[in-house]
Amino acid sequence: MRFLGNIEAKTDAKGRAFLPAVFRKTLQGNGEETLIMRKDVFQPCLVLYPESVWNEQMDLLRKNLNRWRKDHQEIYRQFVSDVEVITLDGNGRFLIPKRYLKKAEIEQNIKFIGMGDTIEIWSVANTEHPFMDAEAFGKALEQIMDKEEVE
Repeated sequence: MRFLGNIEAKTDAKGRAFLPAVFRKTLQGNGEETLIMRKDVFQPCLVLYPESVWNEQMDLLRKNLNRWRKDHQEIYRQFVSDVEVITLDGNGRFLIPKRYLKKAEIEQNIKFIGMGDTIEIWSVANTEHPFMDAEAFGKALEQIMDKEEVE
């Protein structure tokens, strides 16, 4: 499953938004009907996980955490407790609850960003500037992708 690109949209007065058609087609093509929404761990945006991707993330997180460590249980609880199950209506709309609009600093104008196996929802205001400047982005990619060892 690959969600790519970015699409600007608006929420209505009730906080409903249309999931872009290109993303709906990807979901339908993979037999997905349910999405899980949560606030991103690091950024002021929301993340939509197709249910199968959410389940994989849950399994991976659980595998890396020890149930018998208090701090691990708190991490797991924090990750899984503040989520919303999202089902699209017949027109491809879904409701973004008010608490999530506030967490992501969303007023009305939003941007959907395809992140491979997830979809982010940003306030357009928070995407007006590049996430990284071009030089830092190039250097970071060079470091990450440089497979040659220095001798």
